[in-house]
Amino acid sequence: MHGLYLSRRCDDIAELSQELLGLHCWFHRNVAFSALIRGASLRGWKTALTKTWLYRGTLHGVVFDDLPLLLGLHADDSCEWLLGEKQLRDVADKVVKLMEDGVYSRAEMRRIFAADFDNRTIDRIFSPWGGIFVYLARRGKVAFRDMTSRDFDLIAAEPTQTPDEVLPELFRRFIAAYGPATLADAAWFLGLWKDGRKKLSALNLGEFSRLVHDGNVYYYIEDETDMGDIPELTLLSGFDPIIVSYTSAERSAILPPEYKNAVILKSGICLPTVAVNGRVAGLWNIKKREAVVEFFTEQPKRIKDAAFHMVNNVLWHTAGIL
Repeated sequence: MHGLYLSRRCDDIAELSQELLGLHCWFHRNVAFSALIRGASLRGWKTALTKTWLYRGTLHGVVFDDLPLLLGLHADDSCEWLLGEKQLRDVADKVVKLMEDGVYSRAEMRRIFAADFDNRTIDRIFSPWGGIFVYLARRGKVAFRDMTSRDFDLIAAEPTQTPDEVLPELFRRFIAAYGPATLADAAWFLGLWKDGRKKLSALNLGEFSRLVHDGNVYYYIEDETDMGDIPELTLLSGFDPIIVSYTSAERSAILPPEYKNAVILKSGICLPTVAVNGRVAGLWNIKKREAVVEFFTEQPKRIKDAAFHMVNNVLWHTAGIL
């Protein structure tokens, strides 16, 4: 909780995102929630971060200057599911030229490409889930216009290093924020599906401290700072880093298994939660401009009142900007 700024504050949303290797934003309001919970100001937040696809194929809000490093980890990933390699490059080049000429509308691009492809292929290329823009985003050529927009802009953030070159730095930064963590946790977070743990095992792990618990090795960086106590009550955003950034086995330390299906839906959506003494104990949300808090089991009145007050505070700070 200390590393993830849940038991201390971070005033700046860019610094927070940089240290946490991005803020999950499949739903953009979770970036605002996550930042507020951790003490950051939302002034200018829509353009303070760049929204794009990163590890595990998920959208994150990141510091623009970090993009070449972050994108470098999967710079050689293919998008064969979209089109053949040569055809994919040709379409990508044409999309970039169209954007350079001021064409940003997906609908207009669908019309332009309609003469070249059948409807099914057009639907795949310009899918609302990203399509060709995922391919271009992974290469640092496009990103969402801002944190709340569905439109794209051209950018220049192409990776300059290979995946093997950026992995040591990204692993070090992961351990700094998310440690103690296992190699399996790091492989999950960074989206290293094939031989991921083997690649991490080959790194210089001697620079990290380690502890063994239940037969698993956890890596961390020594920090003599007083980490304080676990807060009695903590709000967690939807897709909060402390829940979605570890393997299922490690996640159970924060999210009790009996509540998992209530928090992580079959669709993959991870709802905002309330943690009592560091463990998820209920859900919260803002619905129809009202604060909603629901605990899974009976809680003392002071806990319920305090949680409602915290959610109301989030509501007040986000009113009119989400």
